[in-house]
Amino acid sequence: MFLQERRKNKPSFLAFCGGLLAAAAVGLSAYASHGVTEPLAQSHLNTAALYAFGHGVALAALGAKSQHPLGRIALCVLLLGTLLFSGSLAGNVLMKWPTTLAPFGGMTLMGGWVLLAFSALKR
Repeated sequence: MFLQERRKNKPSFLAFCGGLLAAAAVGLSAYASHGVTEPLAQSHLNTAALYAFGHGVALAALGAKSQHPLGRIALCVLLLGTLLFSGSLAGNVLMKWPTTLAPFGGMTLMGGWVLLAFSALKR
């Protein structure tokens, strides 16, 4: 019984990453509002912040609770998709990177949500 309780209370890397994504999203949104004047750059940052925040909250809420292997994989795919999508948009504004990874990030996010839906059926 002690081992089961300990396993349930172990730290969650996915929940940790979710919290960091949500915090970064707040910073990106604030920077878009107060530090950027060009409309397209503001739009890119706000979109990056929106996706990072929403997926960060999902990871923070589900990361510590998910025990089914497919659910954990789905959350990892969501993390990767968020980093690719939001990172590409934010990197474009902040470091002049191309946004070529954003479409791959978006497809990865969709795939992660589909995997998460299927994992809900496996419980």
